[in-house]
Amino acid sequence: MNALLRKIGLKVPGLPLVLLLCAWSAVGQNAPTLVAGIPVNYDEAKVPAYTLPDPLVLQNGKKVESAQTWHQKRRPEILSLFESEQFGKTPERKKARFPVFEKGTLVFNDKAIRKQITIYFTEDTAHYKADLLLYLPAQAEKPAPVLLQIGFSPNSLAVNDPDIRKGLMWNREGKQVPDSTGRRFGSFDVEKFIVNGIGVATIYYGAIEPDFPQGIKYGIRGHYLKPGTTYPAPDEWGTISAWAWGLSHVMDYLETDQQVDSEKVALYGVSRLGKTVLWAGAQDQRFGMVIASCSGEGGAALSRRQYGETIKHMTDSTRYFYQFSGNRAHYGDAPESSPVDGHMLISLIAPRPLLLLTGDTDNWSDPKGEFAAAVAAGPVYKLLGKKGLETTVWPAAGKPILHDLGYYMHAGGHGTLPADFDIILDFIRMHFMKK
Repeated sequence: MNALLRKIGLKVPGLPLVLLLCAWSAVGQNAPTLVAGIPVNYDEAKVPAYTLPDPLVLQNGKKVESAQTWHQKRRPEILSLFESEQFGKTPERKKARFPVFEKGTLVFNDKAIRKQITIYFTEDTAHYKADLLLYLPAQAEKPAPVLLQIGFSPNSLAVNDPDIRKGLMWNREGKQVPDSTGRRFGSFDVEKFIVNGIGVATIYYGAIEPDFPQGIKYGIRGHYLKPGTTYPAPDEWGTISAWAWGLSHVMDYLETDQQVDSEKVALYGVSRLGKTVLWAGAQDQRFGMVIASCSGEGGAALSRRQYGETIKHMTDSTRYFYQFSGNRAHYGDAPESSPVDGHMLISLIAPRPLLLLTGDTDNWSDPKGEFAAAVAAGPVYKLLGKKGLETTVWPAAGKPILHDLGYYMHAGGHGTLPADFDIILDFIRMHFMKK
């Protein structure tokens, strides 16, 4: 495996020069050399030699040679390692309630049916809840596939639809404010998917767990924190696990909606929410597809490359330590000592379709490291009768690889660009709408 990975970088097509779309994406005069006082490497020549743990070798040293051994032994081993050493262990889900407060309103010139549902994560109906916004093709003759987005914006800001129920959101100061005062991170083009027979659902991540260090006081993790326990604890769950746990509750609802094909739900998220959808899909195999955009360190990228953002950057006490288990910080100075890496997280999605999206100037997220991780996960897909990337040649921007394991790098920086949704649409149709 590592011999194959060493080939990557020897055959790299020329990449176009583009305008930078994100401050963290730059490599040049304006690129930070220190983040939180920790050096940043943007030089391929300084990437250390590394050896990846083999996802197809059991902890007892025996080779995994069958799908049965993968599913019954090796996959549970890897999942347990990620629970303990990276994301933290989530509590068991109790039977959720999800009242539908809008049962079906025709919208977008009668092309779509809009539903709005409240997901209650506990028996407490005053707290620990989130609204799910769902659009389904109005003319569908059978249950529809659904693209489920976990987003940074409340539902009322995620879609250009004035009749979405308003609510509260968390601001940068850690206060709850009306969502009308929040920032819109673009408007999701629902109709692009609806006219192709695909539903769209979205949920606001901050309604599950606030995204700041003190958020545990207000979110679902605080509700489940055992008396006498303080965070960070060794395998206590971080916010990424909390957001993933919330998404499984959404799936609980989608399985009850007779207009949804719950076996064809594609889970989509960007940046830290790209990490989230990978972890949600790893834990909950009911999700039929995962689409992770710019998931970077802690997601699809290889930590051992120590390129762009690193474990040490993420787990610094001034930054994003709260997104992970306490154990994750142990590997900040020695990523090579971690028993897991990005390729193993990717392998947990197999044999289901997985699409990795990234940008050629998003060096903070290490697009080359995401590609290398996908290459290293390929043998798992092959063992399970599916098709990995089938190449060690890092593609130029704009050149998609769309097999069961897919990779697409746009020309630009961090985040999903409008044109990326054409790739997402092609990938969903390829796997969910075969004739």
